[in-house]
Amino acid sequence: MKNYWDNAISFEEYVQIAKQRLDNPANQQEKEYKQYYELGLQRIDRTWKKYMPDGDQLHTLESKNFKGKILIISEAWCGDASATVPALVKFFDGKNEVKIFLRDSDKSLINQFLTNGTESIPKVLILNEDFSVKNSWGPRPKFGHELLLKFKADPEAYPRETFYNDLQLYYSKNRGKDAVAEILELL
Repeated sequence: MKNYWDNAISFEEYVQIAKQRLDNPANQQEKEYKQYYELGLQRIDRTWKKYMPDGDQLHTLESKNFKGKILIISEAWCGDASATVPALVKFFDGKNEVKIFLRDSDKSLINQFLTNGTESIPKVLILNEDFSVKNSWGPRPKFGHELLLKFKADPEAYPRETFYNDLQLYYSKNRGKDAVAEILELL
């Protein structure tokens, strides 16, 4: 894990890379994901501006006396990541170091943390001081997962567009609070 940590980047670098990929796509996938990078950057910016760490959650973090690090496997084009990653970075700022590992740069890390056989992101790895994995979380809070299950159970009654809309409304109202709460439980 230390090698992945050493090759991970800061949140600022993460945003900068997303902007570079949007403005100057380096390959076909980046060209095809242009609209997702645009949306992702808008959502990242909104979450960064609107998210305020909850006092009770900060107190819980302090009481856990967690000395480890947070490694997030992510990509900026991902809707779940754009709503979660900025909130987590802001929440742990000044308390626990947070870095981001770009999923598509090296699949060997995400392949150790598949979600039902998929490379779903973001995936949050809670690392102990010795870089062993204490726990993992992701790719979305329980309520978001419930929406996904509702969509998968009956896509005709609950179409993809409605699911995506409901998920983004949830993210914009919740502002990362559920994701932080669920991760705090894992510390």
